[in-house]
Amino acid sequence: MARFIIHGGKRLSGVYAPGGNKNAVLPMLAASVLTDEPVLLENVPLIDDVRTMLELLVNIGVDVAVKDHAVRLCAKGLRRSKLDPELCRKVRSSILLAGPLAARLGRATLSPPGGDVIGRRRLDTHFQGLAALGVEVEGGKHFVFRRKKLEGAAIVLDEASVTATENVLMAAVLAKGETTIFNAACEPHVTDLALLLNKMGARISGFGTNRLQITGVESLRGATHTVQPDYIEIGSFVAAAAVTGGEIRVLGVDPEPMAIIGRTFQKLGMKLQLDGSTLSLPARHRLRIVKDFGAAIPKIEDGPWPIFPSDLMSVAIVAATQAHGTALFFEKMFESRMYFVDYLIGMGAGIVVCDPHRVLVTGPSRLHSIHMASPDIRAGMALLIAALCAKGESVIDNAQSIDRGYERVDEKLRALGADIVRAG
Repeated sequence: MARFIIHGGKRLSGVYAPGGNKNAVLPMLAASVLTDEPVLLENVPLIDDVRTMLELLVNIGVDVAVKDHAVRLCAKGLRRSKLDPELCRKVRSSILLAGPLAARLGRATLSPPGGDVIGRRRLDTHFQGLAALGVEVEGGKHFVFRRKKLEGAAIVLDEASVTATENVLMAAVLAKGETTIFNAACEPHVTDLALLLNKMGARISGFGTNRLQITGVESLRGATHTVQPDYIEIGSFVAAAAVTGGEIRVLGVDPEPMAIIGRTFQKLGMKLQLDGSTLSLPARHRLRIVKDFGAAIPKIEDGPWPIFPSDLMSVAIVAATQAHGTALFFEKMFESRMYFVDYLIGMGAGIVVCDPHRVLVTGPSRLHSIHMASPDIRAGMALLIAALCAKGESVIDNAQSIDRGYERVDEKLRALGADIVRAG
């Protein structure tokens, strides 16, 4: 088991270039099985979840070649529709192969997917959406998907699930006729997947909205696509610089998602500056929570895009512990995501846990070091940021959970001035 050892109190400053978006590349890897021609993905983050996904693809006959941060996939030799159970249990993204495999081979068998334990994560929306296209689903020890037919349909998703939208979308591009997906997720990574699919010959419109329209095609071709920068990683590094009193310039950002994130970060006192594709957090800033109209305590809540993303709630809570003022955080998406705050309270943070979904944070608090364990990717990164601004030596066990979402995070932080080493 890996661990990070952090000596806090060092200012993080410098220039930083983000990696590719984790949540965009995983469905793109799944989409490669929709064609027998090569798909080349560039700016791929070589994180643990990507490596596991590539193993799943190799095991079913996909030819995979990795060079630097480019991945070439060719599913011409696709021969199996049953996924390795152990690999399925490692990642949530294994479910994303259900739609593409059912569409291409007529069948897919996989074990229940794994991933972070942050609350109940339903699969019903996947099953209902695929069933509407003509894919029968059987439950039990394994999930078995069988394509009797593949015909377009008007589908209303019962929740704006990102992965369910992606799964249904990837099956619908090969369905006969027209498909409309209502209540579709419209996160930037869903749009990025749609852009790749259109390069492959799909006919998708409406991406970036909650109503996707797809005209099915008989087959798809190969394509080359560059994965968008990871705005969750960008937000994490900006917050790390802010709580340590440093400054940072982030190169190659996509302005649209940063405008959404920046709106919430500014409530915490981060004065972000966006100049084209460069995002800057200037030096000598002071974190101060901006009150709502009438001097009311502000409420920061997450939700489907374009509301603040759940994956940055943990990071935002840590930032609030270092800001002057009080804010209420309302995590609507997952009932177990807030449990990590027990570690922050143990470090001296002024946090009141209202219920599993809400915490009240009052700052600034002078944090001190403790020994802790990363419970999941995003909470682990948040604890790492807390350790960077805490006094003394902190130890974070289960560091490999952070590696699932952040590539070489310790090396990148050291380049900005952090005192962090990996052990184990």
